[in-house]
Amino acid sequence: MFKSIKTSVLAGILVTTAFMAQAQKKLSEGTITFTAEYAPTAEQQAVVGMLPTESKTQFKDNLLKMSFENGPATITVIQDFVKHEGVTLIDVPVAQIQYAIKNDKAAYEKELANLAKFSDFTATGEKKTIAGYNTERYTYKDDKGGSYELWLTNDIALPAGLFGEQFKDLKGTPVKYTTFVQGVKVTQSIKSLNEDKVSAMSLDIPSGYELTTMEDIMAMQGGGE
Repeated sequence: MFKSIKTSVLAGILVTTAFMAQAQKKLSEGTITFTAEYAPTAEQQAVVGMLPTESKTQFKDNLLKMSFENGPATITVIQDFVKHEGVTLIDVPVAQIQYAIKNDKAAYEKELANLAKFSDFTATGEKKTIAGYNTERYTYKDDKGGSYELWLTNDIALPAGLFGEQFKDLKGTPVKYTTFVQGVKVTQSIKSLNEDKVSAMSLDIPSGYELTTMEDIMAMQGGGE
């Protein structure tokens, strides 16, 4: 069980590190449902089975929260995408386990250093409607010579920094784009965006959660299930 939880915790942190940008109809809070299509190598097949194919991200001001299920565990990652601080909550009711991991700026920068570096974003002029938004196709490259595409909209403006460092220079909001999670190539797409009111979020550790570290989680049961 802990092997899949470790993978999910790392994936959740990487996904929120790699997430959001800037645009036109300004929204300060809401809920985004993302879908994920993975393109693993043969060696990555086992990892992909532990990664979420759909996730919900709530955002309010400079905080975002993503939650997803992994077997009996619920993984919740809350990030301040301005200060680059966060907390990861692991809840396994069947085992009466509740762990919390604090993610500071140093941890964020460490994870960011492991992400692909994207550049050469170029508009193609090709247009398409995705999830109800008018988008334009862009091409871009990574620092290892890989080529990708994304679909950008100017219909909406989300809080600056929401999609993270990799896409911070884009003048619009990515609706469909390619990145990497746990080293696996993944195409993220906005399935829906609800302009709903979001309850207040906090980076405080909830009552009942045991504060631990990623190193302790990784060491649990010696890396076994």
